[in-house]
Amino acid sequence: MTKPLAHQRHWAAQKERGSFVLMKLTAVAARHLDRRVLSPLLHLIVAYFFIFSRRTRQAARQYQSRLAAWSGNAHLRPRLSSVFGQHMAFAHCLLDRLDVWNGKLRLEQVELNDPDGVRTQMLASRRNGRGQILVCTHMGNQDVSRAMAELGDQVPLNVLVHNRHVDRFNRLLGEAGEQRLRLIQVSDLDTALMMDLAQRIDRGEWLAIAGDRVPVHGGRCVTVDFLGHPAPFPQGPWLMAGLLRCPVNLICCLKVDGRYRIHLERYIEAPTWQRGQRDEAILAWVQGYAERLARRCLEAPLQWFNFYPYWQTPHAETDDAH
Repeated sequence: MTKPLAHQRHWAAQKERGSFVLMKLTAVAARHLDRRVLSPLLHLIVAYFFIFSRRTRQAARQYQSRLAAWSGNAHLRPRLSSVFGQHMAFAHCLLDRLDVWNGKLRLEQVELNDPDGVRTQMLASRRNGRGQILVCTHMGNQDVSRAMAELGDQVPLNVLVHNRHVDRFNRLLGEAGEQRLRLIQVSDLDTALMMDLAQRIDRGEWLAIAGDRVPVHGGRCVTVDFLGHPAPFPQGPWLMAGLLRCPVNLICCLKVDGRYRIHLERYIEAPTWQRGQRDEAILAWVQGYAERLARRCLEAPLQWFNFYPYWQTPHAETDDAH
């Protein structure tokens, strides 16, 4: 049930497109230029990658096909315009990320859907409580979720990522004035890392980790049904929650009618398992997460930003577009 994936080429194995200098120049341009000035250039860049990146086109088409079949909605079937539209949605998401880093996106511009009162618990943990876990997704705008998770109340947020370029992103965030958000590279849940995370939780800090990306080194995963087909999901977030014994919440930020909407949801109040039943517990949690993720896809079909063969087999070659 739980096994490592030995991909020929992992989604994170692709070389970084562009240097940190280029990233910094883009950030400066976005800070000083109007969106209307950047828009023509953005279309040219997206068109270039759309034309010459067959794998990203195929991945988007596969996702749209499965979403249409699973939902029974023929209007969601992939077309040239919808596949290109998914690429454009990702490009606009990148510009919105820069707006977040540059402080252009304010709390009043974001709608918060929080029926379980997760925000209140974040504020309480900052003063006199333990932190919790936020499981996010590569759908919509993660940076809006990360920035607004603090909700202007100075709640320390640690983002665990499978990314070799964490130092560069931390530098860029620091130059943008964002000091409370820290990216932590995760290669494995070893003893040292777990002790560090436990201390952060005890200090009232929160942890954010994606629940929809298999780790860089093909770490342990579980296979569950997603949009009607088996797909691998990482075991790490749920194993970490059980070991740290802290509640798990889901967070997703989608752009609807030009306005961002953050969804905060309590998912697991007390993640524990009986002796010998860890795998069964994690499998149930991951399946529930995949079902909720599928429903979010229906809310914003073009904001799914996993541009690689998501339903890969252990021997499938994968690629990543971002």
